[in-house]
Amino acid sequence: MDLKKSVYLAPVILVVGLVILNVISRDQFKRLDLTENDQFTLSQSSKDVLKSIDDLLTMKVYFSDNLPGELGNTRRFLQDILEEYEAYGNNNVRFEFYTPETDEELEEDAQKSGIIPVQVQVVENDKIEVKKVFMGLAILYEDRREALPVIQTTAGLEYEITTKIMKLVDENKESVGLAALDGKSDQFENVQRLLSERYSVRPVDLANPVPADINVMLARGVTDTLSDSARINLDAFLARSGNMILAQSQVNASLETQQASDIESDIFDILDSYGLHLQKNLVLDRTCSRVNVGRNMGFIRMNVPMEYPFLPMVRSFNEAELLVSGLEQMLLFFPSEIILKDSSLSDVTVSPLFSSSDHSGIMSGFYNLSPEPQQNQIFSRLNDTGKIIGARSEKVDPSSGLLSQIILISDMRFLNDGSGAESAENHVFLMNAVDYLMGDRGLIELRSRQITSRPLLDLSDGERRNWKWLNIFMPTVLVVGFGLFRSRKQKTQARRLEELYDE
Repeated sequence: MDLKKSVYLAPVILVVGLVILNVISRDQFKRLDLTENDQFTLSQSSKDVLKSIDDLLTMKVYFSDNLPGELGNTRRFLQDILEEYEAYGNNNVRFEFYTPETDEELEEDAQKSGIIPVQVQVVENDKIEVKKVFMGLAILYEDRREALPVIQTTAGLEYEITTKIMKLVDENKESVGLAALDGKSDQFENVQRLLSERYSVRPVDLANPVPADINVMLARGVTDTLSDSARINLDAFLARSGNMILAQSQVNASLETQQASDIESDIFDILDSYGLHLQKNLVLDRTCSRVNVGRNMGFIRMNVPMEYPFLPMVRSFNEAELLVSGLEQMLLFFPSEIILKDSSLSDVTVSPLFSSSDHSGIMSGFYNLSPEPQQNQIFSRLNDTGKIIGARSEKVDPSSGLLSQIILISDMRFLNDGSGAESAENHVFLMNAVDYLMGDRGLIELRSRQITSRPLLDLSDGERRNWKWLNIFMPTVLVVGFGLFRSRKQKTQARRLEELYDE
């Protein structure tokens, strides 16, 4: 009898143990994530946001089934990460998956939620067909709603979801000012749209005092002296512990006219008082973006992409600075060199943020902006060490003890539509910089997880061409070589067998 009890008791204990383990692991679990930036693990920033939810938040996923290749992986990744949101949501987060194309009401509900169908190519019945699919997410909280209309990649997905949740949960947005020190308030649409996801963005006219509820201001630089009212109001803003992100060069350069001239302005006096001195030069870098140059090809004139060192592709960041430590790349237009001069200022602390590569050069005095290497000999002499083109300064007012900060990017076009504001990598830096000056450091690490650019090497055109031909011919050579090796080996074995039987 005891033997029979022991036989039945062991499976019962095992089943009960498994049930208890599953119940515990539903809320208490660990994930082994071996990726470089822990992209499969919910960040602490997201967990902190979830703790602030005090009502039911529902995430409705409208995602088609049987998607091809990478899109299918995106669906699985989305489900995995939403399970973590639910697990850390303290029973306030729920998610549901729907397949809209199977039900007209679901499809209508998806489109009302802002989820739009897209067309993708799929292989069905041994032929390529264009299929309408849904790949979106709607987040509902109280009477508000946010949506990710199309999710085609996993890069930056956690940041997008967490930002949308923050937008729903946080009803009181802090204000950010957007100012053009030259008085021209146009060309800011991209930056305004970017910042409005998290902040209340308001235009600032420095002809009047800066509103008291604005503690961070983004400003495009000047090509002339500030007006008296602009100088007074800017000084007053900084004196009351205001923080500014300034896009300002020392040279006004234009690719269209291929002309440049030094800028004379009292804005540089303010920067000098913060230990940030802009040199009257342009920084060139062999690691750079490209421009299209018109060339005659017989009777046809064509645009040919050419590397243009006046547009540095920044990949050297100060890892000690939180707001740039996770960045991989930025793009600047005609930057000037920044010299840090805080040693003579007892109330100022200056730190470099990013610089050009160790294949840099400087142009000053006479500016030759031609993109043609034959007409611009400096392109072949870019061997200087990196030049600082982005920096941060802290200044303490000795009388009041108030701290103000300036983040300087030595590119006047950095905030402009059609220039620096078009770059997704620049967007990451801008949002990091605003969060940093606001004192909100939580999303900086999460935002920097986004994969921007991972070039294996910075190669010249000749090296790229050699690697291309090597990739084309090497597989053929290896296959033919392996075939010859196998053929010779088989002949050798056949010969040995013949000799063996002949004996």
